Amino acid sequence: MKSKKALECWTVGMKIVLCGVFLSNFPTFQHSLSAQTADSLAIRFSAMTAVTGYEQAMTDSLLALLPTSTRDRIGNVTLTLGRGTPKRLISCSLDEVGYVVGNITDDGYLLLRRVGLSRTNPLFDQQLEGHRVTLFGRRGAVPGVVAVRSTHLTRGRPSPNDPPFSVDNAYVDVGAASRDDVLALGIDILTPVSLTKRPERYGAGLLAAPSTGRRAACAALAAAALSKPRARGSVVVAFTVQGLYADTAGLNAVKALQGPFAESRQVSLPVKFADTAVETVSLRDVDALVSDVVRWIGGGQ
Repeated sequence: MKSKKALECWTVGMKIVLCGVFLSNFPTFQHSLSAQTADSLAIRFSAMTAVTGYEQAMTDSLLALLPTSTRDRIGNVTLTLGRGTPKRLISCSLDEVGYVVGNITDDGYLLLRRVGLSRTNPLFDQQLEGHRVTLFGRRGAVPGVVAVRSTHLTRGRPSPNDPPFSVDNAYVDVGAASRDDVLALGIDILTPVSLTKRPERYGAGLLAAPSTGRRAACAALAAAALSKPRARGSVVVAFTVQGLYADTAGLNAVKALQGPFAESRQVSLPVKFADTAVETVSLRDVDALVSDVVRWIGGGQ
C-alpha cells in the first residue's frame, strides 16, 4: 500500500510559508515490516503526536505495525507473546504533554490550554513562542505559528516588568481572519495542538525531538515485539494511553483487564534536555533497550 505525502505546505498570515505534518498520513507500516529497524522506528515514532487523551492516530499506526495487536476500550494497544505462566507485563506510555484549543477569538486567533500535566518546569511553555505548531482538526492537520511581541513596539527589548511568556500569552495564527474561518478548517474548542515535530539526527547517533524519550522507548518495545522473541510463559506487550494523568489510567486499565501479572516492567530511556523541543536520546541506547527487552521477554534478567 502506497503512503501519502507526509508533508504539506501552506501560506498563512503575511505570506509565511509553513509546512505541517499530517499525522494520519504517515505510512501505516503495512509494507516492508521486515525492513523496520529500531532506529527507523524511533525516528518515525518521534515524528508523531499523541497528546494525552488524543492518542488514537498513533494507536492506529501501531495496530497496523503489529498485526496481532488489539485496542481496548480506553485506547491501549496490546499483544500477547507466548502462552501459559508466568504471565508478565511490559509496557511503554505513548502520550505526551501538549495543548488543546481553549478559545477562538473573533478575529481568528486561537488560545491554548495545556493538557497532560498541570505543572511543568518554568521554561516549558516558552518553547512555544514564535514557533510552528500543528493542530489536529477534524479535516486533518493544520499548521500554525505562535505569535511573538512586536519588535517595533518593544524595540527588541522587553520591559523588565513584563512577565515571562506563558501558555496564557500564546496566540496561534492559522491564517484565519475570523472565527468562522477557523471552524471551516475543522478546528474547534479542544482540538489538540503540539509543537510541529521535525526529528533531527545529529552528532554520534543522537536523535532530538519533543518527547523523543517516550517515543524512542516505545519504538524499542515495538522493534522487540516485531523480532518475535520466544517468551517465557506469556508476556503482554502494552502501549498505553493517558499515562500522564494522575491515576495513569491506561496502564491501570491493562492491569485490570488482563492481569494479574506476576511481574511488570515499564521501559524507558535516558534523555538529555528533557521536556524541551530538543529532548535527545542516543540511538545506541535504543538498540541496547531492544536487546534488553528481548532478553527480558525470554526470561533473562
